[in-house]
Amino acid sequence: MSAAGDCGPGSPAALFLAFNQLALQGFGGVLAVAQRELVERRRWMSKDAFLELLSIGQVLPGPNIVNMALIYGDRCFGWRGAFAALAGVMAVPLLIVLVLAWLWQQGAASPLAAGALKGMSLVASGLIVATALRLVGALARNVMGLAACVALVVATVLAIGVMRWPLVAVLPGIGLAAWGLARVQLSRAAR
Repeated sequence: MSAAGDCGPGSPAALFLAFNQLALQGFGGVLAVAQRELVERRRWMSKDAFLELLSIGQVLPGPNIVNMALIYGDRCFGWRGAFAALAGVMAVPLLIVLVLAWLWQQGAASPLAAGALKGMSLVASGLIVATALRLVGALARNVMGLAACVALVVATVLAIGVMRWPLVAVLPGIGLAAWGLARVQLSRAAR
């Protein structure tokens, strides 16, 4: 996926519009919408390619979808694609957030506002779980094998969700272990 010919969108403008549409649909979590739009609806990439971008996007600092947009845009159209995808994912949502911040400042003490935030957090959690369930099938084809993938997921959930370890400690620990295991399995597969 390194040249524009290997890419789904026909132009940087199409990339901008697609990522803008993703951003405007993704209240509380763009990843679920991105997976549905880019993999299932537009068929610009496979589930495996989406998981690859997601993995890279999660390791880098910053929002996952922004990292994914930059990488995908760059792969498709170089710096023009990276800029188009980034602008698409950021421009209109930035304006919306600025307006909402101003409105929040006006009515933050309202019980209605507090209740709305609690409800939105549940929806965002549901979107994350739904995305994970949709993508779990791709783990079966992972070079490390399904058992290792499940063990790494469980270890990550336990470390962050149960033991409350900081991500900055979990990522190097479990991440490096996963990287090492994948590297060993890839070298075995290459023989």
